[in-house]
Parts: sequence; C-alpha cells; structure tokens
Amino acid sequence: MTSQIRTEHLETVINNHAQDLTNKFVVITGTTSGTGYVCAREVAKKGATVILLNRGSERSKKSHQQLIDSVPSGKFIAIECDLQDLNSVRNAMQIIKSKYQVIDVLVNNAGVMALKDQATIDGYDVQMQTNCISHFLITKELFPLLKKSDEARIVNHTSMARLGSPLEMKYFEKKGGNLGGNGTEEENQNFQGPRWERYHQTKLANCAFTYGLKKKLKEKGIKNIIPLLAHPGLSLTNLQVTTAADGGMESNSGFMAQAQTAEDGATGIIRATMDPNVKPGDFFGPVEGWKGFPDLLTPEEHLYNDSNIQINWEGCENAVGKFEI
Repeated sequence: MTSQIRTEHLETVINNHAQDLTNKFVVITGTTSGTGYVCAREVAKKGATVILLNRGSERSKKSHQQLIDSVPSGKFIAIECDLQDLNSVRNAMQIIKSKYQVIDVLVNNAGVMALKDQATIDGYDVQMQTNCISHFLITKELFPLLKKSDEARIVNHTSMARLGSPLEMKYFEKKGGNLGGNGTEEENQNFQGPRWERYHQTKLANCAFTYGLKKKLKEKGIKNIIPLLAHPGLSLTNLQVTTAADGGMESNSGFMAQAQTAEDGATGIIRATMDPNVKPGDFFGPVEGWKGFPDLLTPEEHLYNDSNIQINWEGCENAVGKFEI
C-alpha cells in the first residue's frame, strides 16, 4: 500500500516557496523521523545551521547520522531534549542560550497522538506536555534569542484534530492519568473517546498559542517575530506507528491508504519556515484537508477566539512560568 504513494508537492514548495537560509539558525523539535526529519534536511540544504531537539536514544543518533549523510554540506547540531521532562527541556534551552546569540526560526514540530491516559514525570498528561506545554516552555526560553533576529519565525504544528470542542483548563493541569481513561476499542478505531479528545485538545492548543502570540506581539509592537501555523494533513509518519502500538488505532487501517508521504506532510512547516512572503498568523496546509498542496488556509474562528487563547496561555504559564513578551 505505502509503496504506491508518491511524493507530489515537496519539489514545488522548495522551488517556488523557499528562500536561502545561509547564516540562519533553525531549531526543530522531533527530527528523528517524519515531518521534522524532512524539514531539518530541507532547511540544511538551504544553508541553515539546524539544531535538532530529540530525546536521547539510538534512534536519534541514527537519524542524526542519516541527516549528515543526506546533506554532507549541512550543519546539524544535536541537543538532547526530552519533551516529557521539563527539567530536560530547561537544560537543553540553557545549552542553546550558552552557545548561540540569535535564533532565526523555531519549529515546534514534535508530537504524540492518542496515547494512553498517563502522566509525565512532571504530572501532566503525556500528550499535552509533549505537544504543547514543553513547546510553550521552549518558545518562552528562546524568545530573547528570537527577538535578536532580523526576521524570526515561530512555527507551530497542528492537525485536522484541531476541529472540535473548546479548550478546557483541566487538560493543562497536573491530572495526567486522570483524564478520561483509554476508551473502548471501538472508540479508538473510530478516532473517538478520551484518547482522541486529549489529542484534539493539544492540536487546538497549538493553534491558540499561535494566535495568542500574534495578538501579544502586535500589542507590544514587535514586528520582527512572525508566528505561523501548519498542519500535515494525513501523512505516513512514525506518529501512526506509535499510536497503533499503544492501542490507539488499527495499525493497518484502511484510513491510512488515503495518506500522503512524510515529505509531502512536511511541506506545510517547510513553507512556513522558508516562504519569503509569510505574514503573522499565516496557516499552511492541504486545502483538501487530508492531503494536497500546502496552500494558505483561512483559520477557523475557534482557533483564535479569546477563550481558547486565554485557557492555553494561562494553562501553560501555570505549568512553566510567566512568558514575558
């Protein structure tokens, strides 16, 4: 099934919507596979120094070497960063701040999907901390370095799962393992139930974070930092493998026959990272929803309403401290 899927859009995006990144510093989370790996590879081809943030593992070492092999002229720096451990995130940020004076692009790419109802070492839901709270912390800590860039970008990753119920504060609290359980097999196979609601909350939170940033930057008159949003559609990445292994979905689901490649799934964040014509709040993803070229999308109203923005901002600040814009 997967061998019949071809990459259709990556070359067009690189040729028509990407600029030179020589002397630019790009930080990307979750680069061991999938969209993050492809984004890291492509920005390195354009001359960027790429800082790779991943949990320490043989897999991360292997993917780092694969990136070096695929772009021999590329500049890749691996820094250990476990998004499920806030101390690990803070340590990684201290390393970056001690070595670099400026960051030009931050791509908050990493994510997990529909995992069991369990807490991180910090007590938060594993999905919310991995997908949102830790990225909020990274953005907060790197903000002074982003401010020093002539044109900095903060790229957040969402998905079709952004559509649904409004944000609820309980998902940002130390209630990991007590947020609805794991759902029935039928619910999980139909992308319903508590696992998928927790996932939806994280993907909506990433949108609210983007538009909260846009609002706060405008209020402060900061014009050199551009918050952006992207979604991959349905792509063949390790996200589905991990979820299936955890019991969140059927590993050989016919639904995945509709998927596009990881290369095409990465084109949204690649365009947000490199398109020379972006504006604050631009949202890139396939117009058809599940697959297709990463066009400029009109964000649904609930992605930027005041309530969702406030819940996301307060929930994340309660977890990791005040974010001074």
